[in-house]
Amino acid sequence: MTEAIDIGAAQDVPRLGARVVQAGALRIAVFRTADDAYFALDDRCPHRGGPLSQGIVHGARVTCPLHNFVIELDSGQAVAPDKGCVARYEVMVEAGRLRLALDSRKRMAAE
Repeated sequence: MTEAIDIGAAQDVPRLGARVVQAGALRIAVFRTADDAYFALDDRCPHRGGPLSQGIVHGARVTCPLHNFVIELDSGQAVAPDKGCVARYEVMVEAGRLRLALDSRKRMAAE
C-alpha cells in the first residue's frame, strides 16, 4: 500500500512555481505547471545540487537556477545534452488537496 501524506491545498503551489515540502530527511519540491499539473522531485539538481524549487518552470520542465540544467518534471531526467536524473514522487490531487506518495520514490527513480 502506498504511504501518502497530505501536503496542503493545491492552490498553495503557485502556477509556474514550486513549494518545498520537508518529509523527514527528504526535501521535496512540488511543482505546478501552467495547465495545473503537479509534479514532485527531490529538491536537488543532479548536476551540483542546486535547489530545483527556485528554478524556472516552463512547460513540463524546470531549469535549475545555478547552472541552467533542464529537468523533465514527469520523469526527473535531465534534458540532453545535460545528463542525470533526480528522484520523483507521485502527487495526487484529492478534493483540492495535494497528497504525496513517499514510497513511490525508489520505483519512480528506477524507471
